[in-house]
Amino acid sequence: MVQQLEKIARSVPPDATIILNAMPHPVIILDRLMRIEYVNDSAEQFFQASSAILLGHKLNDFVAFGSPVLTLIEQVFMQGTSVNEYGVEIGTPRQGDRAVDIQVTPLAESPGHVLLIIQLRTMAHKMDRQLTHRGAARSVTGMAAILAHEIKNPLSGIRGAAQLLELSGAEEDKTLTRLICEETDRICKLVDRMEVFSDERPIPREPVNIHLVLGHVKQLALTGFAKKIKIMEEYDPSLPAVLGDKDQLIQVFLNLVKNAAEAIEDHDGEITLTTAYRPGVRLSMPGSRDRVSLPLEICVIDNGPGVPDDLMPHLFDPFVTTKASGTGLGLALVAKIIGDHGGIIECDSQPRRTIFRVLLPMHTGATVTANKSEY
Repeated sequence: MVQQLEKIARSVPPDATIILNAMPHPVIILDRLMRIEYVNDSAEQFFQASSAILLGHKLNDFVAFGSPVLTLIEQVFMQGTSVNEYGVEIGTPRQGDRAVDIQVTPLAESPGHVLLIIQLRTMAHKMDRQLTHRGAARSVTGMAAILAHEIKNPLSGIRGAAQLLELSGAEEDKTLTRLICEETDRICKLVDRMEVFSDERPIPREPVNIHLVLGHVKQLALTGFAKKIKIMEEYDPSLPAVLGDKDQLIQVFLNLVKNAAEAIEDHDGEITLTTAYRPGVRLSMPGSRDRVSLPLEICVIDNGPGVPDDLMPHLFDPFVTTKASGTGLGLALVAKIIGDHGGIIECDSQPRRTIFRVLLPMHTGATVTANKSEY
């Protein structure tokens, strides 16, 4: 497809713009001074600016200072040969940093000009990471079943023995017996949380207004853990209903908002809840040839310090946390619930802007089924 784009863009006849505008990747033509001479529709969406604003201006005005894409373009102008670079960080004022694949090619028929093609890597990463998240959920499911059977019964015996000792023991020993009871209770609660992962029952599904879910979550947050945090809403009012379970979706977004609030509690905190319709996003389900459309995008955005780079690849794995008192099961449970709904969840993080993005299927009006998506 890249070669086809190059061939079309070299001539840029008026009717070719129809084809270029149908391309899913941003296509840009630049002159020697980095001035933008052509953009397709995908490029306008990428920079969130119209062609009237982009054309005639330098690319430097729309990407972060020192962006490696500028160096790559300069290299092509100097050497006269194509350059391909994968996993390049390109920052824009409205979207922040994003990982993309870049191809820059000199236009032989138009000396002093280059063709820049940008391919977003975000969705591919989402799919790869989602498979990892689902694999992690499987491992926790097996672990939860073992823990429930092998640990809770002995804990009950330990707690019972400690209570008997407390009745007959000296006053100075009662502190120790109470400590034993408290610690066994704490372990039981942890096991109870993990038992959620072993629940293989199909979830009940019905049309759910995601804005009612987010409104309920916001109300709970503002009356509890997020009293001092500003929560803003940017919703698409025409968004169709989600096909899912309302209570579980409340649990998901309450967990995400709580994590965001805890991340920014020492800052001038803001949390933004957004919804949007994103057609064209489709996910292949394991063990099936079916491709499920995931057009509903719900984001929880905070202006906290961001997720540490070393934590990002394992963010949805069980027992991964930066909190001193955390269990590391919250985001693993969120990934499981979203997977049960046939959706995906992804995190993009940088200082002062962390986005948890959830993509879900919509209710199409067909018969509601209780079957859970495969793991």
